[in-house]
Amino acid sequence: MTFLTLTNPVTTLADSVATDTVTKPTLEVLKEIIPADTAAVDTLSKIVNVFSDMSMQDAISFVIKMVLDLSFRLVGAILIYFVAQWVIKRIVKLMVTVFERRNIDISLRGFLVSLIKISMNIIVIISIVGILGVNTSSFIALFASAGLAIGMALSGTLQNFAGGLMVLFIKPFKVGDFIEAQGYSGSVKEISLFNTLINTIDNKTIIIPNGGLSTGIINNYSKEPVRRVDWTFGIAYGDNYDVAKETITEMLNKDTRVIKNPDIFIALHSLGDSSVNIVVRAWVTSEEYWDLYFDINEKVYKTFPMVGLSIPFPQMDIHMSK
Repeated sequence: MTFLTLTNPVTTLADSVATDTVTKPTLEVLKEIIPADTAAVDTLSKIVNVFSDMSMQDAISFVIKMVLDLSFRLVGAILIYFVAQWVIKRIVKLMVTVFERRNIDISLRGFLVSLIKISMNIIVIISIVGILGVNTSSFIALFASAGLAIGMALSGTLQNFAGGLMVLFIKPFKVGDFIEAQGYSGSVKEISLFNTLINTIDNKTIIIPNGGLSTGIINNYSKEPVRRVDWTFGIAYGDNYDVAKETITEMLNKDTRVIKNPDIFIALHSLGDSSVNIVVRAWVTSEEYWDLYFDINEKVYKTFPMVGLSIPFPQMDIHMSK
């Protein structure tokens, strides 16, 4: 029975193969050196069993064949890596060009480019590992489990992140637009991947998570270039309606901010409890909406008394009879 004192398992195995003296005691000594709970023992057993039935010449041929096969795999993996990097660069360059033509937001553009590069590099690495003969199922399971754990831990944050991507990509509003959303209204100051900042009319900064913006109702007052202004003016019972209509028409026609097409609309809206209500509708650019609205209110208040029209207010008339 042959007994070998081993200091290095690999060196001893190589020496045994060279002298064609691979025996069962050699395997037993190697098992004592390598932990039993590892897969190396099973692999080593297969190698020893193969070499046990070979002559020195066959063993050398077998080793050379393994080395050549591994070399070809390694060279192929290196070539695939460099070719894949060349393809990834071309794809990224093409996507950057497309994003610039479609005027995609800069922050969204950078994120998408980084995401695509990382994803394609992961695919390339897994493919190279598979070419080298390593089982890739464990890598895929590792990435999947890590992604699931991160998704569960950051569910709320990821919802806002996904909402930010939708807002930046679909663009329901842009910086500078006046919007109303989530119970707040103001001008959009900044759009990030997680939140949107708006400034209210009284100069308050409101931070709204993008998750709610992407799924909620948004009223964008700046989306269209023109808006319709609606007024309701009241005159007293007994006042001349034709004079009121003519006065309002002349007032709007003289104002250069009023768009003449579509035409100005004026009609008797209703007979209220204490006034005859006249509805007025005119079109104006979105930027001049509030200026026109407030100016016409002021002119009506000042002009109506000058033409014999009174602006009524709620009152009660009491008639006493003896």
